[in-house]
Amino acid sequence: MVTDAWRPQVNGVVHTLERLTETLKAFGVEVRFLTPNLFRTLPMPTYPDIRLALTTPGHVRKLIEDSKADHIHIVTEGPLGLMARRFCLNEKQPFTTSYHTRFPEYVTARLPIPEDWTYGWLRNFHNSGQGTMVATQSMARDLEARGFDKLQPWTRGVDVEHFNPDKRGELDFPRPVFLCVGRVAVEKNLPAFLDLDLPGSKLIVGEGPEFARLKARYPDAHFLGHRPNNELARIYASADVFVFPSRTDTFGNVIIEALASGTPVAGFPVTGPIDIVGDGIGGAVSEDLRQAALDALDIDRATARERAMRYTWTACAEMYMDNIRAARASVPAAT
Repeated sequence: MVTDAWRPQVNGVVHTLERLTETLKAFGVEVRFLTPNLFRTLPMPTYPDIRLALTTPGHVRKLIEDSKADHIHIVTEGPLGLMARRFCLNEKQPFTTSYHTRFPEYVTARLPIPEDWTYGWLRNFHNSGQGTMVATQSMARDLEARGFDKLQPWTRGVDVEHFNPDKRGELDFPRPVFLCVGRVAVEKNLPAFLDLDLPGSKLIVGEGPEFARLKARYPDAHFLGHRPNNELARIYASADVFVFPSRTDTFGNVIIEALASGTPVAGFPVTGPIDIVGDGIGGAVSEDLRQAALDALDIDRATARERAMRYTWTACAEMYMDNIRAARASVPAAT
């Protein structure tokens, strides 16, 4: 697996790769990673928490060849992903990719670059492989309409033992407690949540480049920063509603972590929320996020937990391996 996203980053991509690797051991699959940690790095412009690898195509080629991997999966479209793709195309080596991030929207939020330009570049990147794994049906439909092909479904998983309603307890904030967990960054659309006129308390868990600015702008909200995993599970279970204001995520691992904790979810009717709770089971979606948050207060917490049970890491690993087998079977045999 080639990924430009890796520790010390804390995000859904890194978490998914780590849990997938552990689960794949039961399938007799060994995963080796090509990550920025193997190289000197520099901070990504406008987002210094992300480190970009400083290396050469020749160095990447040697590391891939030394791994003697049976298959190459390119996770991200950063410097390492580009060099790995170049190696695969030059060597006629089958490879798959995955679409984790609405990169064009993130770029446009920071730089005056039209989304169509970035989507064109991404389409060329992903279509050159044997398959592109996508987390949700709505994201697949969107990409297909933009000319992406060979799309493969690949959902996510959640640890339903760790994220558990039994960890529910009291929080030192007035109820109802509306919670949001994730990177405190512009693409997460946090003001859409923080601007809402809601009873009780608003909690933000996470860190990121917008943390100081938003904390100063919204003194009535509670910014808890990063929290250890055990404490995070307790906060999830103890909240009354989980609010997901992002319009640009391709899934939203935090959604299923909240559901597994028995906490109903409120979000916009966009990729992620609409795929997971769009039918009203476990959550509420609406263009009126305040109404969705209030509606979610009335959703049975046991129902939310039940919805999360369909997202297991074993199912995630099975889909991943099925996609790789299908991608490799699509390659014509050498003559």
